[in-house]
Amino acid sequence: MRRSVRAALLTGLIGSLFAGVVVAREGQTDPLARARQFYNQKQYDDAIRLAREARRVPALADAAAVIFARAHLERYRANSEENDLAEAREALFAVQDAKLSLRDHMELVVGLGELLYFDRRFSAAAEFFDVALAHLELLEAGARERLLDWWAGALDQQAQSQPDVERKPIYVRILLRMEDELRREDRSAVASYWLPAAARGANDLDRAWGAALAGWVRAPLTGSAGAKLRADLDRLVSGVIIPERARQLSLPADQRTAMAALQQEWEDVKEKYGKQF
Repeated sequence: MRRSVRAALLTGLIGSLFAGVVVAREGQTDPLARARQFYNQKQYDDAIRLAREARRVPALADAAAVIFARAHLERYRANSEENDLAEAREALFAVQDAKLSLRDHMELVVGLGELLYFDRRFSAAAEFFDVALAHLELLEAGARERLLDWWAGALDQQAQSQPDVERKPIYVRILLRMEDELRREDRSAVASYWLPAAARGANDLDRAWGAALAGWVRAPLTGSAGAKLRADLDRLVSGVIIPERARQLSLPADQRTAMAALQQEWEDVKEKYGKQF
Protein backbone atom coordinates (compact mmCIF):
# COMPACT_ATOMS: atom_id res chain seq x y z
CA MET A 1 0.00 0.00 0.00
CA ARG A 2 2.82 2.40 0.95
CA ARG A 3 4.68 1.57 -2.24
CA SER A 4 1.63 2.32 -4.35
CA VAL A 5 1.09 5.64 -2.56
CA ARG A 6 4.74 6.57 -3.00
CA ALA A 7 4.58 5.56 -6.64
CA ALA A 8 1.49 7.69 -7.16
CA LEU A 9 3.13 10.67 -5.45
CA LEU A 10 6.28 10.21 -7.50
CA THR A 11 4.26 9.97 -10.69
CA GLY A 12 2.39 13.15 -9.77
CA LEU A 13 5.63 14.96 -8.99
CA ILE A 14 7.19 13.94 -12.29
CA GLY A 15 4.01 15.00 -14.08
CA SER A 16 4.12 18.40 -12.40
CA LEU A 17 7.75 18.89 -13.28
CA PHE A 18 7.09 17.86 -16.86
CA ALA A 19 4.18 20.28 -17.05
CA GLY A 20 6.40 23.05 -15.75
CA VAL A 21 8.99 22.29 -18.42
CA VAL A 22 6.29 22.32 -21.08
CA VAL A 23 4.97 25.67 -19.85
CA ALA A 24 8.49 27.10 -19.82
CA ARG A 25 9.13 25.85 -23.34
CA GLU A 26 5.82 27.22 -24.53
CA GLY A 27 6.76 30.59 -23.05
CA GLN A 28 10.02 30.50 -25.00
CA THR A 29 8.35 29.53 -28.27
CA ASP A 30 5.12 31.54 -27.95
CA PRO A 31 5.38 33.92 -30.93
CA LEU A 32 3.24 36.54 -29.20
CA ALA A 33 5.49 36.66 -26.12
CA ARG A 34 8.57 36.83 -28.32
CA ALA A 35 7.04 39.53 -30.51
CA ARG A 36 6.31 41.62 -27.42
CA GLN A 37 9.86 41.05 -26.18
CA PHE A 38 11.36 42.19 -29.49
CA TYR A 39 9.07 45.23 -29.50
CA ASN A 40 10.19 46.23 -26.00
CA GLN A 41 13.81 45.84 -27.16
CA LYS A 42 13.10 48.15 -30.13
CA GLN A 43 13.80 45.33 -32.60
CA TYR A 44 10.79 46.16 -34.71
CA ASP A 45 11.54 43.99 -37.76
CA ASP A 46 11.67 40.89 -35.56
CA ALA A 47 8.59 42.03 -33.64
CA ILE A 48 6.65 42.32 -36.89
CA ARG A 49 7.83 38.90 -38.08
CA LEU A 50 6.81 37.14 -34.86
CA ALA A 51 3.56 39.09 -34.54
CA ARG A 52 2.62 38.10 -38.10
CA GLU A 53 3.19 34.47 -37.10
CA ALA A 54 1.11 34.89 -33.93
CA ARG A 55 -1.77 36.41 -35.92
CA ARG A 56 -2.25 33.01 -37.57
CA VAL A 57 -3.18 31.54 -34.17
CA PRO A 58 -6.84 32.43 -33.44
CA ALA A 59 -6.34 32.76 -29.67
CA LEU A 60 -3.42 35.16 -30.19
CA ALA A 61 -4.54 36.99 -33.31
CA ASP A 62 -6.02 40.18 -31.82
CA ALA A 63 -3.28 40.85 -29.27
CA ALA A 64 -0.69 40.07 -31.95
CA ALA A 65 -2.32 42.55 -34.32
CA VAL A 66 -1.79 45.31 -31.74
CA ILE A 67 1.94 44.54 -31.48
CA PHE A 68 2.17 44.17 -35.26
CA ALA A 69 0.60 47.60 -35.71
CA ARG A 70 2.65 49.38 -33.06
CA ALA A 71 5.90 47.97 -34.43
CA HIS A 72 4.94 49.29 -37.87
CA LEU A 73 4.15 52.67 -36.31
CA GLU A 74 7.60 52.79 -34.72
CA ARG A 75 9.18 51.95 -38.07
CA TYR A 76 7.11 54.71 -39.67
CA ARG A 77 8.37 57.17 -37.07
CA ALA A 78 11.93 56.25 -38.04
CA ASN A 79 11.66 56.08 -41.83
CA SER A 80 8.32 57.70 -42.85
CA GLU A 81 7.52 54.80 -45.18
CA GLU A 82 3.83 55.04 -46.04
CA ASN A 83 3.52 51.26 -46.26
CA ASP A 84 4.28 50.99 -42.54
CA LEU A 85 1.48 53.42 -41.74
CA ALA A 86 -0.93 51.54 -44.01
CA GLU A 87 -0.04 48.19 -42.42
CA ALA A 88 -0.54 49.63 -38.94
CA ARG A 89 -3.90 51.13 -39.84
CA GLU A 90 -5.20 47.88 -41.34
CA ALA A 91 -4.05 45.83 -38.35
CA LEU A 92 -5.53 48.19 -35.74
CA PHE A 93 -8.92 48.30 -37.44
CA ALA A 94 -8.96 44.49 -37.66
CA VAL A 95 -8.65 44.06 -33.88
CA GLN A 96 -11.66 42.73 -31.99
CA ASP A 97 -11.29 44.69 -28.78
CA ALA A 98 -13.63 42.39 -26.81
CA LYS A 99 -11.02 39.63 -27.13
CA LEU A 100 -8.21 41.69 -25.64
CA SER A 101 -6.93 41.67 -22.09
CA LEU A 102 -6.97 45.00 -20.22
CA ARG A 103 -3.28 45.43 -20.94
CA ASP A 104 -3.69 44.74 -24.65
CA HIS A 105 -6.70 47.05 -24.80
CA MET A 106 -4.58 49.89 -23.40
CA GLU A 107 -1.84 49.09 -25.93
CA LEU A 108 -4.55 49.42 -28.59
CA VAL A 109 -5.51 52.83 -27.17
CA VAL A 110 -1.89 53.98 -27.46
CA GLY A 111 -1.63 52.58 -30.98
CA LEU A 112 -4.75 54.44 -32.09
CA GLY A 113 -3.34 57.62 -30.58
CA GLU A 114 -0.10 57.17 -32.52
CA LEU A 115 -1.99 56.49 -35.73
CA LEU A 116 -4.06 59.65 -35.29
CA TYR A 117 -0.90 61.63 -34.58
CA PHE A 118 0.77 60.45 -37.77
CA ASP A 119 -2.45 61.20 -39.66
CA ARG A 120 -2.14 64.75 -38.25
CA ARG A 121 -5.32 64.45 -36.16
CA PHE A 122 -3.48 65.97 -33.24
CA SER A 123 -6.35 66.93 -30.96
CA ALA A 124 -7.89 63.45 -31.23
CA ALA A 125 -4.50 61.82 -30.67
CA ALA A 126 -4.03 63.80 -27.45
CA GLU A 127 -7.35 62.45 -26.15
CA PHE A 128 -6.15 58.86 -26.60
CA PHE A 129 -2.81 59.58 -24.93
CA ASP A 130 -4.63 61.25 -22.05
CA VAL A 131 -6.68 58.09 -21.46
CA ALA A 132 -3.55 55.93 -21.55
CA LEU A 133 -1.82 58.19 -19.02
CA ALA A 134 -4.62 57.37 -16.58
CA HIS A 135 -3.89 53.63 -16.87
CA LEU A 136 -0.11 53.43 -16.66
CA GLU A 137 -0.25 50.41 -14.37
CA LEU A 138 -1.27 48.37 -17.41
CA LEU A 139 1.65 49.49 -19.56
CA GLU A 140 5.35 48.77 -19.67
CA ALA A 141 7.90 50.51 -17.47
CA GLY A 142 8.86 53.92 -18.78
CA ALA A 143 5.56 54.46 -20.58
CA ARG A 144 4.74 57.60 -18.58
CA GLU A 145 7.50 59.75 -20.01
CA ARG A 146 6.86 58.60 -23.59
CA LEU A 147 3.10 59.13 -23.36
CA LEU A 148 3.52 62.50 -21.69
CA ASP A 149 5.79 63.58 -24.53
CA TRP A 150 3.34 62.27 -27.16
CA TRP A 151 0.45 64.08 -25.41
CA ALA A 152 2.24 67.41 -25.17
CA GLY A 153 3.64 67.10 -28.68
CA ALA A 154 0.18 66.42 -30.10
CA LEU A 155 -1.29 69.48 -28.38
CA ASP A 156 1.68 71.58 -29.49
CA GLN A 157 1.06 70.56 -33.10
CA GLN A 158 -2.63 71.36 -32.69
CA ALA A 159 -1.83 74.78 -31.25
CA GLN A 160 0.49 75.68 -34.12
CA SER A 161 -2.37 75.24 -36.58
CA GLN A 162 -4.67 77.58 -34.64
CA PRO A 163 -5.04 81.39 -34.71
CA ASP A 164 -3.01 83.20 -32.06
CA VAL A 165 -6.04 83.82 -29.85
CA GLU A 166 -6.79 80.09 -29.64
CA ARG A 167 -3.26 78.93 -28.93
CA LYS A 168 -2.87 80.23 -25.40
CA PRO A 169 -5.52 77.93 -23.76
CA ILE A 170 -3.86 74.90 -25.34
CA TYR A 171 -0.44 75.84 -23.99
CA VAL A 172 -1.89 76.67 -20.59
CA ARG A 173 -3.32 73.14 -20.53
CA ILE A 174 0.16 71.72 -21.20
CA LEU A 175 1.71 74.08 -18.66
CA LEU A 176 -0.62 73.04 -15.85
CA ARG A 177 -0.01 69.37 -16.44
CA MET A 178 3.75 69.76 -16.53
CA GLU A 179 3.63 71.65 -13.25
CA ASP A 180 1.76 68.72 -11.71
CA GLU A 181 4.21 66.25 -13.21
CA LEU A 182 7.23 68.03 -11.76
CA ARG A 183 5.57 68.21 -8.35
CA ARG A 184 5.01 64.47 -8.58
CA GLU A 185 8.44 63.63 -10.02
CA ASP A 186 11.02 66.39 -10.38
CA ARG A 187 13.33 64.06 -12.35
CA SER A 188 11.01 64.11 -15.37
CA ALA A 189 13.00 65.21 -18.42
CA VAL A 190 9.82 65.51 -20.48
CA ALA A 191 8.15 67.86 -18.01
CA SER A 192 11.39 69.82 -17.61
CA TYR A 193 11.31 70.59 -21.33
CA TRP A 194 7.60 71.10 -21.89
CA LEU A 195 7.17 73.47 -18.92
CA PRO A 196 9.27 76.26 -20.51
CA ALA A 197 8.00 75.37 -23.98
CA ALA A 198 4.38 75.69 -22.84
CA ALA A 199 5.08 78.89 -20.89
CA ARG A 200 6.51 80.39 -24.06
CA GLY A 201 3.44 79.23 -26.00
CA ALA A 202 1.24 80.90 -23.39
CA ASN A 203 3.26 84.09 -23.95
CA ASP A 204 4.70 84.07 -20.43
CA LEU A 205 8.30 84.60 -21.51
CA ASP A 206 9.62 85.41 -18.03
CA ARG A 207 8.28 82.07 -16.81
CA ALA A 208 9.66 80.32 -19.89
CA TRP A 209 13.12 81.80 -19.23
CA GLY A 210 13.14 80.82 -15.57
CA ALA A 211 11.76 77.33 -16.26
CA ALA A 212 14.39 76.76 -18.94
CA LEU A 213 17.17 77.75 -16.53
CA ALA A 214 15.70 75.42 -13.91
CA GLY A 215 15.49 72.63 -16.47
CA TRP A 216 19.16 73.10 -17.38
CA VAL A 217 20.23 72.88 -13.74
CA ARG A 218 17.90 69.94 -13.14
CA ALA A 219 19.08 67.97 -16.17
CA PRO A 220 21.72 65.82 -14.39
CA LEU A 221 19.00 64.62 -12.01
CA THR A 222 17.05 63.10 -14.92
CA GLY A 223 19.66 60.41 -15.58
CA SER A 224 20.35 59.22 -19.11
CA ALA A 225 17.80 61.68 -20.54
CA GLY A 226 19.75 64.68 -19.26
CA ALA A 227 22.03 65.25 -22.24
CA LYS A 228 19.11 65.30 -24.69
CA LEU A 229 17.14 67.55 -22.35
CA ARG A 230 19.95 70.10 -22.33
CA ALA A 231 20.28 69.97 -26.12
CA ASP A 232 16.53 70.51 -26.52
CA LEU A 233 16.52 73.36 -24.00
CA ASP A 234 19.46 75.01 -25.71
CA ARG A 235 17.59 75.02 -29.04
CA LEU A 236 14.42 76.28 -27.39
CA VAL A 237 16.16 79.12 -25.53
CA SER A 238 18.54 80.24 -28.27
CA GLY A 239 16.16 79.79 -31.16
CA VAL A 240 12.83 80.87 -29.68
CA ILE A 241 12.78 82.30 -26.17
CA ILE A 242 15.69 84.73 -26.53
CA PRO A 243 14.49 86.32 -29.79
CA GLU A 244 10.93 86.67 -28.50
CA ARG A 245 12.04 87.96 -25.11
CA ALA A 246 14.34 90.50 -26.79
CA ARG A 247 11.44 91.81 -28.88
CA GLN A 248 9.29 92.05 -25.76
CA LEU A 249 11.90 93.85 -23.66
CA SER A 250 13.31 96.36 -26.13
CA LEU A 251 12.55 98.76 -28.93
CA PRO A 252 13.07 97.46 -32.50
CA ALA A 253 16.34 99.37 -32.86
CA ASP A 254 17.75 97.73 -29.72
CA GLN A 255 16.66 94.13 -30.36
CA ARG A 256 20.05 92.90 -31.55
CA THR A 257 21.72 94.30 -28.47
CA ALA A 258 19.07 92.75 -26.23
CA MET A 259 19.43 89.38 -27.97
CA ALA A 260 23.20 89.46 -27.56
CA ALA A 261 22.87 90.26 -23.84
CA LEU A 262 20.33 87.50 -23.28
CA GLN A 263 22.42 84.99 -25.23
CA GLN A 264 25.46 85.87 -23.14
CA GLU A 265 23.42 85.42 -19.99
CA TRP A 266 22.32 81.99 -21.23
CA GLU A 267 25.91 81.03 -22.06
CA ASP A 268 26.98 82.11 -18.58
CA VAL A 269 24.27 79.94 -17.02
CA LYS A 270 25.33 76.94 -19.12
CA GLU A 271 28.94 77.38 -18.08
CA LYS A 272 28.27 78.02 -14.41
CA TYR A 273 25.72 75.23 -13.99
CA GLY A 274 27.02 72.87 -16.66
CA LYS A 275 27.64 69.84 -14.47
CA GLN A 276 28.65 67.00 -16.73
CA PHE A 277 26.87 63.64 -16.95
